[in-house]
Amino acid sequence: MFDAAFAPAPGAHDTAPLRDLEPLREPGAFDALVREIGEDGAHEVRAVFWSDTSARLQLFHTLALGQHRAKIAREAHSLKSTARTFGYLRLAALALRLESTADSLADAEFGDLLQQMDAAFAAAKAQEPQG
Repeated sequence: MFDAAFAPAPGAHDTAPLRDLEPLREPGAFDALVREIGEDGAHEVRAVFWSDTSARLQLFHTLALGQHRAKIAREAHSLKSTARTFGYLRLAALALRLESTADSLADAEFGDLLQQMDAAFAAAKAQEPQG
């Protein structure tokens, strides 16, 4: 249940870290994908996810917020969707935050959010088995 005491004020952009608010990942998500498309297929699409997400995060760092808000929102939407597919809840939550606030974020908030996304991506990748 959502506790309104922790919700940001209407119109405010909450860029507080999600470290304690969202778990890093949903443990059974990859197993569900394996059941749907098989182990080899799941490993292949996860490898594409890591590569595409790394490229997308690098892209965010190159885009000027003032000129590319719509593109940033679209890319954040795609990242949110794929991160959810693989169960990376924290990364998906941060991408959702970026998607929903891209039209009004200040540069400092954008930079902070990108740092959190980079950290969530690195943490998710670090806990994955290699192979």
